[in-house]
Amino acid sequence: MEKPHVNLVFIGHVDHGKSTLIGRLLVELGVVSEKELSEEAGSFKFAWLVDHEKEERERGLTIGIAYQKLETSKNYITIIDAPGHRDFVKNMITGASQADAAVLVVAADDGIMPQTREHAALAFTLGVGQLLVAINKMDLVGYDKVVYEKLRNDLISLLSGIGYHNASEFPYVPISAFHGENLTKTSSKMSWYGGPTALRALETFTEPEKPIDKPLRIPVQDIFSVTGVGTVPIGRVETGVLRVGDSIVFEPLGKSGEVRSIEMHHESMQRAGPGDNIGFNVRGVSKDDVKRGDVVGHPDKPPTVASEFTAKIIVLAVPTELTSGFSPLFHCHAAHVPGRFEELLQKIDPRTGEVIEEKPGSLRKGDAGLVRVVLSKPMVIERASEIPELSRFAVRHGGQTIAAGMCVDLVRMK
Repeated sequence: MEKPHVNLVFIGHVDHGKSTLIGRLLVELGVVSEKELSEEAGSFKFAWLVDHEKEERERGLTIGIAYQKLETSKNYITIIDAPGHRDFVKNMITGASQADAAVLVVAADDGIMPQTREHAALAFTLGVGQLLVAINKMDLVGYDKVVYEKLRNDLISLLSGIGYHNASEFPYVPISAFHGENLTKTSSKMSWYGGPTALRALETFTEPEKPIDKPLRIPVQDIFSVTGVGTVPIGRVETGVLRVGDSIVFEPLGKSGEVRSIEMHHESMQRAGPGDNIGFNVRGVSKDDVKRGDVVGHPDKPPTVASEFTAKIIVLAVPTELTSGFSPLFHCHAAHVPGRFEELLQKIDPRTGEVIEEKPGSLRKGDAGLVRVVLSKPMVIERASEIPELSRFAVRHGGQTIAAGMCVDLVRMK
């Protein structure tokens, strides 16, 4: 049996010790030596771990990959992204990095900060179902059980309010990343704690089931025209299965064609399933018929094209406040389409999930809400209850991600 592969993100407030925790884990698991770590940055910096582009320019291709693959006795873990990385929020939302699990890092001396709440809400909105909560910097509170218990209870109510109904079952692991306490070995300084170490908790993460029984959906990332071959769209299969010989349709324009061949990593294949990044040659479609952001499906269950939709959003940043009539860009899978907030339907307390106000005048940073969006041109988006993989979107304006959301209902393009 091959070990499960899990894509992991680290989330939490900016100074709560995410980098130190990753650095320490890498040292304890023997991926990187203590010497390399101290030479690299003095303090271990995420950019160094995550930013391959810069990395690869600077020293060839030798280093980038190893540092993100952790092998435990139970699973393979790929650290796919982390805050501090430029497009973290946007990547997390649009699926450039589909996380299966998250480590939420909270400092014991600081407790829950706005960003803690924001990142946790984001993880929930994006369908990250498995969480490990690392209560870090226990050394700064004298490894006190009382501080741990109180923070654990506060976090359980925060996470259940956001929507994690099983919040009390998550592992809440007290650690000191800086001193390596309770990371891979039980800590004598916290003998009162009977739960798993951080590593043991990471080993409980499982690989989610692949959605092969859902209708086929492949967001197109890029299109090539290959001499002697023809049109070759590139994309990642989100749901369903694509086979050579299939008739397919590209939405929102409705162009159809037939799959002549499928390739992954320059290997030819007869079928592709969820998670596969593929190039596929299509007969009957020219390069000008297809663009980035189109979605491929089968003609009997084509991708849903919406002119407007209703969504649950969490507001991450706005210059002042978000009101109806506001017109940003909506990034969904590989598409980005201008639209406007036609109506703010409800304001929701992100801590409890309860409706605070019907038809609010505005939403501010940290608020959650139900909104109606009208798109200025048709876009493929799906209901979260049907195909969650294509229901998530980011709202961007002025170069920043101001909200994240998921589509709960939609109006099909007439």
